Amino acid sequence: MKQPKPTKHSSVVFNQLCKLIPVGMVRNLASEHGVDKKSRTFSPWSHVVCLLYCQLTHCIGLNDLCDALRHHSAKLFAVRGATPPSRNGLSHANKGRNADMMEALFWKMLDHLQNQFPGFGPSGRYKGLPRRFKTTVYSIDSSTTIALVANCMDWAKHRRRKAAAKLHLCLNLQTFLPSFAVVEEGSHHDSSRMIALCARLAAGEIAVFDKAYVHFKHLFSLTARGVFWVTRAKDNMRYHVCKKRKVSGDVLRDDEITLKTKSSKADYPQRMRRVVARVEVDGKQTEMVFITNNMEWAASSICGLYQSRWAIEVFFKQIKQTLQVCDFLGHSKQAIRWQLWSALLMYLLLRFQAWCSDWPHSFARLFTMIRGVVWDRFELGDTLRFYGTAGEKWRMCIQPQTAYLPGFAL
Repeated sequence: MKQPKPTKHSSVVFNQLCKLIPVGMVRNLASEHGVDKKSRTFSPWSHVVCLLYCQLTHCIGLNDLCDALRHHSAKLFAVRGATPPSRNGLSHANKGRNADMMEALFWKMLDHLQNQFPGFGPSGRYKGLPRRFKTTVYSIDSSTTIALVANCMDWAKHRRRKAAAKLHLCLNLQTFLPSFAVVEEGSHHDSSRMIALCARLAAGEIAVFDKAYVHFKHLFSLTARGVFWVTRAKDNMRYHVCKKRKVSGDVLRDDEITLKTKSSKADYPQRMRRVVARVEVDGKQTEMVFITNNMEWAASSICGLYQSRWAIEVFFKQIKQTLQVCDFLGHSKQAIRWQLWSALLMYLLLRFQAWCSDWPHSFARLFTMIRGVVWDRFELGDTLRFYGTAGEKWRMCIQPQTAYLPGFAL
Protein backbone atom coordinates (compact mmCIF):
# COMPACT_ATOMS: atom_id res chain seq x y z
CA MET A 1 0.00 0.00 0.00
CA LYS A 2 1.25 3.47 -0.87
CA GLN A 3 2.44 5.43 2.15
CA PRO A 4 0.24 8.50 2.82
CA LYS A 5 1.84 11.93 2.59
CA PRO A 6 1.56 14.69 5.18
CA THR A 7 -0.85 17.56 4.74
CA LYS A 8 0.27 20.44 2.54
CA HIS A 9 0.86 23.76 4.29
CA SER A 10 1.01 27.34 3.04
CA SER A 11 4.38 27.87 4.78
CA VAL A 12 7.60 25.91 4.49
CA VAL A 13 8.78 23.81 7.44
CA PHE A 14 11.49 26.32 8.41
CA ASN A 15 8.89 29.11 8.53
CA GLN A 16 6.73 27.05 10.89
CA LEU A 17 9.67 26.63 13.26
CA CYS A 18 10.52 30.34 13.22
CA LYS A 19 6.90 31.29 13.87
CA LEU A 20 7.20 29.72 17.32
CA ILE A 21 9.04 32.94 18.25
CA PRO A 22 6.35 35.55 19.10
CA VAL A 23 6.00 38.61 16.89
CA GLY A 24 7.87 41.59 18.31
CA MET A 25 10.07 39.65 20.76
CA VAL A 26 13.22 40.00 18.66
CA ARG A 27 12.45 43.65 17.85
CA ASN A 28 12.05 44.54 21.54
CA LEU A 29 15.24 42.74 22.55
CA ALA A 30 17.16 44.38 19.70
CA SER A 31 16.06 47.79 20.94
CA GLU A 32 16.94 46.88 24.53
CA HIS A 33 20.49 45.75 23.67
CA GLY A 34 21.20 48.42 21.05
CA VAL A 35 21.39 45.96 18.15
CA ASP A 36 18.83 47.86 16.06
CA LYS A 37 21.12 50.92 15.95
CA LYS A 38 23.81 48.89 14.16
CA SER A 39 21.47 47.39 11.54
CA ARG A 40 20.48 49.05 8.29
CA THR A 41 19.74 46.55 5.50
CA PHE A 42 20.30 43.38 7.58
CA SER A 43 17.66 43.47 10.34
CA PRO A 44 18.02 41.75 13.75
CA TRP A 45 15.18 39.38 12.82
CA SER A 46 16.99 38.39 9.61
CA HIS A 47 20.15 37.84 11.67
CA VAL A 48 18.34 35.47 14.07
CA VAL A 49 16.66 33.56 11.23
CA CYS A 50 19.98 33.27 9.40
CA LEU A 51 21.75 31.71 12.41
CA LEU A 52 18.85 29.33 13.09
CA TYR A 53 19.07 28.14 9.48
CA CYS A 54 22.82 27.63 9.93
CA GLN A 55 22.14 25.37 12.93
CA LEU A 56 19.40 23.39 11.18
CA THR A 57 21.31 22.72 7.96
CA HIS A 58 24.90 22.45 9.25
CA CYS A 59 26.32 25.22 7.06
CA ILE A 60 30.10 25.00 7.22
CA GLY A 61 30.94 28.60 6.37
CA LEU A 62 29.76 32.07 5.49
CA ASN A 63 29.63 31.41 1.75
CA ASP A 64 27.65 28.20 2.24
CA LEU A 65 25.08 29.95 4.44
CA CYS A 66 24.68 33.10 2.36
CA ASP A 67 24.45 31.25 -0.98
CA ALA A 68 21.80 28.86 0.35
CA LEU A 69 19.63 31.67 1.73
CA ARG A 70 20.01 33.73 -1.44
CA HIS A 71 18.90 30.73 -3.50
CA HIS A 72 15.71 30.49 -1.39
CA SER A 73 15.24 34.24 -0.95
CA ALA A 74 11.53 34.16 -1.90
CA LYS A 75 10.70 31.51 0.71
CA LEU A 76 12.95 33.25 3.21
CA PHE A 77 11.11 36.55 2.74
CA ALA A 78 7.90 34.76 3.77
CA VAL A 79 9.49 34.29 7.22
CA ARG A 80 8.24 37.70 8.41
CA GLY A 81 10.22 39.59 5.81
CA ALA A 82 13.65 38.05 6.51
CA THR A 83 16.30 38.82 3.88
CA PRO A 84 19.47 36.93 2.90
CA PRO A 85 22.72 38.62 3.98
CA SER A 86 25.88 39.25 2.06
CA ARG A 87 28.99 37.46 3.21
CA ASN A 88 30.62 40.61 4.59
CA GLY A 89 27.34 41.83 6.09
CA LEU A 90 26.86 38.63 8.09
CA SER A 91 30.50 38.60 9.18
CA HIS A 92 30.33 42.19 10.47
CA ALA A 93 26.97 41.54 12.17
CA ASN A 94 28.39 38.56 14.08
CA LYS A 95 31.44 40.55 15.10
CA GLY A 96 29.91 43.93 15.91
CA ARG A 97 26.45 43.21 17.31
CA ASN A 98 25.90 42.46 20.98
CA ALA A 99 25.42 38.70 21.47
CA ASP A 100 23.58 39.37 24.74
CA MET A 101 20.49 39.81 22.54
CA MET A 102 20.58 36.16 21.42
CA GLU A 103 21.18 35.03 25.00
CA ALA A 104 18.19 37.06 26.20
CA LEU A 105 16.09 35.67 23.34
CA PHE A 106 16.81 32.10 24.45
CA TRP A 107 15.76 32.74 28.07
CA LYS A 108 12.72 34.72 26.93
CA MET A 109 11.59 31.89 24.65
CA LEU A 110 12.17 29.31 27.38
CA ASP A 111 9.96 31.26 29.82
CA HIS A 112 7.35 31.85 27.12
CA LEU A 113 6.99 28.18 26.16
CA GLN A 114 6.95 26.93 29.75
CA ASN A 115 4.34 29.52 30.79
CA GLN A 116 2.09 29.06 27.74
CA PHE A 117 2.39 25.25 27.71
CA PRO A 118 2.79 23.93 31.29
CA GLY A 119 3.10 20.32 30.10
CA PHE A 120 6.14 21.04 27.93
CA GLY A 121 8.73 21.07 30.72
CA PRO A 122 7.77 17.97 32.77
CA SER A 123 7.52 15.84 29.61
CA GLY A 124 11.30 15.95 29.21
CA ARG A 125 12.15 14.45 32.63
CA TYR A 126 15.42 12.54 32.51
CA LYS A 127 14.67 8.82 32.67
CA GLY A 128 17.72 8.05 34.79
CA LEU A 129 16.58 10.35 37.62
CA PRO A 130 15.32 8.34 40.64
CA ARG A 131 11.53 8.60 40.84
CA ARG A 132 11.48 9.07 44.62
CA PHE A 133 12.87 12.61 44.28
CA LYS A 134 9.96 14.97 43.69
CA THR A 135 11.88 18.21 44.27
CA THR A 136 13.87 19.88 41.49
CA VAL A 137 17.28 18.33 40.79
CA TYR A 138 19.96 20.28 38.91
CA SER A 139 23.05 18.87 37.24
CA ILE A 140 25.93 21.36 36.98
CA ASP A 141 28.91 20.97 34.68
CA SER A 142 30.87 22.61 31.88
CA SER A 143 31.00 21.20 28.39
CA THR A 144 34.07 19.45 27.12
CA THR A 145 36.24 22.31 25.95
CA ILE A 146 35.19 23.54 22.50
CA ALA A 147 38.44 23.60 20.56
CA LEU A 148 39.22 26.79 18.63
CA VAL A 149 42.11 28.00 16.50
CA ALA A 150 44.73 29.65 18.72
CA ASN A 151 46.37 31.84 16.06
CA CYS A 152 42.98 33.33 15.07
CA MET A 153 41.26 33.63 18.46
CA ASP A 154 43.55 35.37 20.93
CA TRP A 155 40.63 36.15 23.28
CA ALA A 156 40.16 32.40 23.99
CA LYS A 157 43.83 31.46 24.35
CA HIS A 158 44.51 29.40 27.48
CA ARG A 159 47.72 27.58 26.49
CA ARG A 160 50.66 28.42 24.25
CA ARG A 161 49.19 26.82 21.14
CA LYS A 162 45.60 26.15 22.15
CA ALA A 163 42.43 28.18 22.39
CA ALA A 164 39.04 27.07 23.66
CA ALA A 165 35.60 28.19 24.80
CA LYS A 166 33.52 26.72 27.62
CA LEU A 167 29.81 26.37 28.15
CA HIS A 168 29.00 26.26 31.89
CA LEU A 169 25.49 24.88 32.35
CA CYS A 170 22.95 24.28 35.10
CA LEU A 171 20.54 21.65 33.71
CA ASN A 172 17.11 21.00 35.24
CA LEU A 173 16.74 17.20 35.22
CA GLN A 174 12.93 17.41 35.64
CA THR A 175 12.59 19.23 32.31
CA PHE A 176 15.96 18.44 30.66
CA LEU A 177 16.25 22.14 29.82
CA PRO A 178 18.88 24.68 30.94
CA SER A 179 18.11 26.96 33.87
CA PHE A 180 21.35 28.96 33.67
CA ALA A 181 24.33 29.02 31.29
CA VAL A 182 27.58 30.95 30.84
CA VAL A 183 29.65 31.01 27.62
CA GLU A 184 33.25 32.20 28.09
CA GLU A 185 36.88 31.46 27.25
CA GLY A 186 38.26 28.15 28.45
CA SER A 187 41.06 29.59 30.62
CA HIS A 188 38.83 29.95 33.71
CA HIS A 189 38.57 27.08 36.19
CA ASP A 190 35.16 25.44 36.58
CA SER A 191 34.83 26.38 40.26
CA SER A 192 35.06 30.10 39.40
CA ARG A 193 31.54 29.97 37.93
CA MET A 194 29.98 27.87 40.69
CA ILE A 195 28.41 30.83 42.53
CA ALA A 196 26.68 32.13 39.39
CA LEU A 197 25.41 28.67 38.41
CA CYS A 198 23.84 28.07 41.84
CA ALA A 199 22.57 31.60 42.47
CA ARG A 200 18.94 30.78 41.55
CA LEU A 201 18.65 27.55 43.54
CA ALA A 202 15.94 27.65 46.22
CA ALA A 203 15.75 25.93 49.61
CA GLY A 204 14.95 22.22 49.33
CA GLU A 205 16.30 21.87 45.77
CA ILE A 206 19.20 19.56 44.93
CA ALA A 207 22.44 20.31 43.05
CA VAL A 208 24.63 17.50 41.67
CA PHE A 209 28.07 18.32 40.28
CA ASP A 210 31.54 16.92 39.72
CA LYS A 211 34.46 17.36 42.11
CA ALA A 212 35.93 20.09 39.88
CA TYR A 213 33.28 22.39 41.40
CA VAL A 214 34.12 21.52 45.04
CA HIS A 215 34.76 24.73 46.98
CA PHE A 216 34.01 24.31 50.67
CA LYS A 217 33.16 27.95 51.32
CA HIS A 218 30.53 27.90 48.60
CA LEU A 219 29.25 24.48 49.68
CA PHE A 220 28.65 25.88 53.16
CA SER A 221 26.74 28.83 51.69
CA LEU A 222 24.49 26.35 49.85
CA THR A 223 23.91 24.49 53.11
CA ALA A 224 23.03 27.73 54.88
CA ARG A 225 20.47 28.48 52.15
CA GLY A 226 18.85 25.05 52.60
CA VAL A 227 20.06 23.69 49.25
CA PHE A 228 21.10 20.02 49.21
CA TRP A 229 24.16 19.02 47.20
CA VAL A 230 25.87 15.79 46.11
CA THR A 231 29.36 15.56 44.64
CA ARG A 232 32.48 13.41 44.64
CA ALA A 233 35.24 13.86 47.21
CA LYS A 234 38.70 14.91 46.11
CA ASP A 235 41.45 12.38 46.64
CA ASN A 236 43.46 14.68 48.93
CA MET A 237 40.55 15.61 51.23
CA ARG A 238 41.53 15.19 54.90
CA TYR A 239 38.76 14.47 57.37
CA HIS A 240 37.88 13.07 60.78
CA VAL A 241 35.16 10.38 61.15
CA CYS A 242 32.57 11.40 63.76
CA LYS A 243 30.01 8.62 63.30
CA LYS A 244 29.79 5.37 61.35
CA ARG A 245 26.48 4.17 59.90
CA LYS A 246 25.30 0.68 58.96
CA VAL A 247 25.99 -0.33 55.36
CA SER A 248 24.75 -3.07 53.04
CA GLY A 249 25.04 -4.19 49.44
CA ASP A 250 27.38 -2.15 47.27
CA VAL A 251 27.73 0.58 49.92
CA LEU A 252 31.11 0.07 51.61
CA ARG A 253 31.22 3.05 54.00
CA ASP A 254 28.68 5.59 55.26
CA ASP A 255 30.21 8.08 57.70
CA GLU A 256 29.52 11.49 59.16
CA ILE A 257 32.74 13.51 58.98
CA THR A 258 34.28 16.90 59.71
CA LEU A 259 37.12 18.43 57.75
CA LYS A 260 40.59 18.29 59.26
CA THR A 261 42.58 20.98 57.46
CA LYS A 262 42.42 24.32 59.24
CA SER A 263 41.40 26.39 56.20
CA SER A 264 38.86 23.82 55.00
CA LYS A 265 37.34 23.52 58.46
CA ALA A 266 37.01 27.31 58.65
CA ASP A 267 35.18 27.31 55.31
CA TYR A 268 32.90 24.37 56.24
CA PRO A 269 32.64 24.00 60.05
CA GLN A 270 29.63 21.62 60.09
CA ARG A 271 29.43 17.87 59.61
CA MET A 272 28.98 16.37 56.17
CA ARG A 273 28.35 12.85 54.98
CA ARG A 274 30.87 10.64 53.18
CA VAL A 275 29.65 7.55 51.28
CA VAL A 276 31.93 4.96 49.65
CA ALA A 277 30.18 2.65 47.19
CA ARG A 278 30.75 0.41 44.19
CA VAL A 279 29.04 1.75 41.08
CA GLU A 280 28.99 0.49 37.51
CA VAL A 281 30.96 2.60 35.02
CA ASP A 282 31.26 1.38 31.42
CA GLY A 283 30.23 -2.12 32.48
CA LYS A 284 32.82 -2.35 35.27
CA GLN A 285 32.42 -2.04 39.04
CA THR A 286 34.31 1.05 40.27
CA GLU A 287 34.70 2.34 43.79
CA MET A 288 33.67 5.98 44.22
CA VAL A 289 33.56 8.36 47.18
CA PHE A 290 30.63 10.80 47.49
CA ILE A 291 30.02 13.65 49.91
CA THR A 292 26.74 15.42 50.67
CA ASN A 293 25.14 17.67 53.27
CA ASN A 294 21.98 15.56 53.57
CA MET A 295 21.87 13.24 56.58
CA GLU A 296 18.46 11.64 55.88
CA TRP A 297 18.74 10.01 52.45
CA ALA A 298 19.66 6.37 52.03
CA ALA A 299 23.22 5.81 50.84
CA SER A 300 21.88 4.14 47.67
CA SER A 301 19.84 7.28 46.92
CA ILE A 302 23.01 9.39 47.07
CA CYS A 303 24.69 7.07 44.56
CA GLY A 304 21.61 7.18 42.31
CA LEU A 305 21.54 10.96 42.42
CA TYR A 306 25.15 11.25 41.34
CA GLN A 307 24.63 8.77 38.53
CA SER A 308 21.84 11.01 37.21
CA ARG A 309 24.50 13.73 36.80
CA TRP A 310 25.45 12.03 33.53
CA ALA A 311 22.27 13.51 32.03
CA ILE A 312 24.18 16.71 31.39
CA GLU A 313 26.71 14.75 29.31
CA VAL A 314 23.77 13.46 27.22
CA PHE A 315 22.65 17.07 26.75
CA PHE A 316 26.11 18.18 25.63
CA LYS A 317 26.26 15.21 23.25
CA GLN A 318 22.95 16.20 21.64
CA ILE A 319 24.16 19.77 21.21
CA LYS A 320 27.57 18.88 19.77
CA GLN A 321 26.64 15.95 17.52
CA THR A 322 23.51 17.42 15.95
CA LEU A 323 23.79 21.22 16.01
CA GLN A 324 26.56 23.37 14.55
CA VAL A 325 29.01 24.11 17.36
CA CYS A 326 32.20 22.87 15.74
CA ASP A 327 32.52 24.93 12.54
CA PHE A 328 32.21 28.61 13.46
CA LEU A 329 31.27 31.49 11.19
CA GLY A 330 33.64 33.94 12.88
CA HIS A 331 36.68 34.18 15.15
CA SER A 332 35.60 36.93 17.54
CA LYS A 333 34.08 36.36 20.96
CA GLN A 334 30.77 37.90 19.90
CA ALA A 335 30.57 35.63 16.83
CA ILE A 336 31.17 32.50 18.91
CA ARG A 337 28.52 33.57 21.44
CA TRP A 338 25.99 34.34 18.69
CA GLN A 339 26.44 30.85 17.28
CA LEU A 340 26.38 28.97 20.60
CA TRP A 341 23.23 30.73 21.83
CA SER A 342 21.54 30.17 18.46
CA ALA A 343 22.33 26.45 18.86
CA LEU A 344 20.61 26.42 22.25
CA LEU A 345 17.63 28.29 20.80
CA MET A 346 17.27 25.81 17.93
CA TYR A 347 17.51 22.95 20.44
CA LEU A 348 14.65 24.52 22.41
CA LEU A 349 12.45 24.93 19.32
CA LEU A 350 13.07 21.32 18.21
CA ARG A 351 12.36 19.99 21.71
CA PHE A 352 9.06 21.88 21.75
CA GLN A 353 8.11 20.55 18.32
CA ALA A 354 8.94 17.01 19.49
CA TRP A 355 6.62 17.50 22.47
CA CYS A 356 3.80 18.82 20.27
CA SER A 357 4.10 15.83 17.93
CA ASP A 358 4.60 13.13 20.62
CA TRP A 359 7.90 12.22 18.98
CA PRO A 360 8.99 8.81 20.41
CA HIS A 361 12.49 8.63 18.93
CA SER A 362 15.86 10.25 19.54
CA PHE A 363 16.68 13.93 19.20
CA ALA A 364 19.18 13.15 16.43
CA ARG A 365 16.46 11.41 14.41
CA LEU A 366 14.14 14.39 14.88
CA PHE A 367 16.87 16.77 13.75
CA THR A 368 17.70 14.86 10.57
CA MET A 369 14.00 14.41 9.75
CA ILE A 370 13.26 18.15 9.86
CA ARG A 371 16.51 19.06 8.11
CA GLY A 372 15.52 16.93 5.12
CA VAL A 373 12.26 18.84 4.50
CA VAL A 374 13.30 22.32 5.64
CA TRP A 375 12.08 24.08 2.45
CA ASP A 376 9.06 21.82 1.74
CA ARG A 377 5.50 23.04 2.22
CA PHE A 378 4.35 20.26 4.57
CA GLU A 379 2.57 20.55 7.89
CA LEU A 380 5.36 19.87 10.36
CA GLY A 381 3.35 17.74 12.77
CA ASP A 382 2.08 15.46 10.00
CA THR A 383 5.59 15.19 8.59
CA LEU A 384 6.88 13.77 11.86
CA ARG A 385 3.97 11.31 12.09
CA PHE A 386 4.08 10.03 8.49
CA TYR A 387 7.71 9.89 7.46
CA GLY A 388 10.36 7.28 8.24
CA THR A 389 9.89 5.20 11.38
CA ALA A 390 7.92 7.87 13.22
CA GLY A 391 4.58 6.08 12.70
CA GLU A 392 5.39 2.94 14.69
CA LYS A 393 8.34 1.17 16.23
CA TRP A 394 10.03 -1.66 14.35
CA ARG A 395 9.69 -5.29 15.38
CA MET A 396 12.34 -7.99 15.36
CA CYS A 397 11.46 -11.34 13.74
CA ILE A 398 11.91 -14.38 15.99
CA GLN A 399 13.30 -16.44 13.10
CA PRO A 400 13.99 -15.62 9.45
CA GLN A 401 11.46 -16.84 6.90
CA THR A 402 12.64 -19.66 4.61
CA ALA A 403 13.13 -18.64 1.00
CA TYR A 404 11.24 -20.87 -1.52
CA LEU A 405 12.90 -21.48 -4.89
CA PRO A 406 11.12 -23.65 -7.51
CA GLY A 407 12.97 -26.86 -8.30
CA PHE A 408 14.96 -26.92 -5.07
CA ALA A 409 13.99 -29.09 -2.10
CA LEU A 410 15.37 -28.91 1.40
